[in-house]
Amino acid sequence: MLEWLKFNSRIWFFLGFIGCVFLLAMGAYFQFVGGLDPCPLCISQRIAILLTGLVFLSAAIHNPGQTGVTAYAVSGAVTALCGAAISTRHVWIQHLPPDKVPECGPGLDYVLQNFPLFETVKLMLSGTGDCAKVDWTLLGFSMPAWTLLAFLMLASLSLLQIWNDSHAE
Repeated sequence: MLEWLKFNSRIWFFLGFIGCVFLLAMGAYFQFVGGLDPCPLCISQRIAILLTGLVFLSAAIHNPGQTGVTAYAVSGAVTALCGAAISTRHVWIQHLPPDKVPECGPGLDYVLQNFPLFETVKLMLSGTGDCAKVDWTLLGFSMPAWTLLAFLMLASLSLLQIWNDSHAE
């Protein structure tokens, strides 16, 4: 019944890569066409999408055997779940009461130029008041909520390749 889903893992990894490209393109569209400036957590999520996409592209190009598929699948799931953790924090910040929202910090450009890399990464992952602002929704869900869903789907797609490849004919 589900034989049409039984592409080999190489095709699924490539489709996952295309999904990541689409997500990055949407982020660029909202930033450059829609005028929505990304907050530190948004940028962190884009980095996680990029890393997940690179793992998927590597797996699709490499076309490894079962051991390699498992390694790529776990790597893709880990990068996607790291992105999901960032998205979860972002959604949590957006749902805080206004008096509990972290204060807005300096711009990311300023932080990159004046602070060590570790401090910059810490700021990007902790979020600021800018991260609490909801500029866009679809069906009542904010962009970080949709990104969280996308990360969970990418992690699932990645891990399913272990099963897909081990049952390939």
